[in-house]
Amino acid sequence: MVCILNTHTDPYFNAAAEEFLLKQFDRDCFMLWQNTASVFIGKHQNALAEINYGFIKQNNIPVIRRLSGGGTVFHDEGNLNFSFITHAEQGKSINFKFYLKPIVDFLCTIGITSEINPRNNLFIGDRKITGTAAHIYKNKVIHHGTLLYKTNEKNLLLATQNDANKYSDKSVKSVRSNITNISQHIAGINIHDFIFKLKDFLTTYFKATREYFFSKSDHSEIEKLSQNKYQTWEWNYGYSPAYFFQNKILIQEIETEIKLEVKKGIIESVLFTEELPLSSFIINTITGKAHKEDLLFAELNKIGLGYICRHLF
Repeated sequence: MVCILNTHTDPYFNAAAEEFLLKQFDRDCFMLWQNTASVFIGKHQNALAEINYGFIKQNNIPVIRRLSGGGTVFHDEGNLNFSFITHAEQGKSINFKFYLKPIVDFLCTIGITSEINPRNNLFIGDRKITGTAAHIYKNKVIHHGTLLYKTNEKNLLLATQNDANKYSDKSVKSVRSNITNISQHIAGINIHDFIFKLKDFLTTYFKATREYFFSKSDHSEIEKLSQNKYQTWEWNYGYSPAYFFQNKILIQEIETEIKLEVKKGIIESVLFTEELPLSSFIINTITGKAHKEDLLFAELNKIGLGYICRHLF
């Protein structure tokens, strides 16, 4: 096993780096990495239903779909991420506890007692510090997770404070938990010290033979994957399972309710609870279009109704 201390903080690059290591790197490895403010959703989640869309938009926070399943997590530079990417025997691929045990043991060395709960997350007392997920690719598997060290708890809560009443679907839903930062339970260790201590501990624990740095060729492949997949609306939002969206809407001082049926990110049908003079114009304008704000605004603005776009998210 080799160690990768990834110093990139671009969330698109790092999402692509994980896939690159899983699918193109031939050695077992573990990677430690951080992101700037971003929201990562599970592969089978409805992106719009998991986020506070207004807050995300206002603060230009990227929303990125992972390869793995599981729930939504918030990243920032007070958060440390770990990835274990290994070859595995058939039928013995997923083993969360095997990769969480060294994290628990490490935390113990700095005076923190943590426990693995039945959902394979780490808790200090009754508060969550780590969420995990996994994904199998051929004979390889990635186990990865977060460590809340000194994340901005307010931004975390605001970014993931979704309005469940607007969306109905069969997607995987996040399980909300009370959280805590590791830094609240220790003193005298900043996040950089924490990262290097964890790196040294895992290197010894897994007998990592050397440290690996991304080559120029690696960078090129990762950037290509970042641009062609992880920076695209089609992957991050359009890949969402089919869903219904409903919301109250005010059109020419008349309040009604609009309901959208969306499949593969495309609005397949539009219904109003009551017929309005402009209903048919709106239906004809947005049916068949991506459920994407800039596109819908541009189309609706052509008929003088761009203002209603804010009610469609």
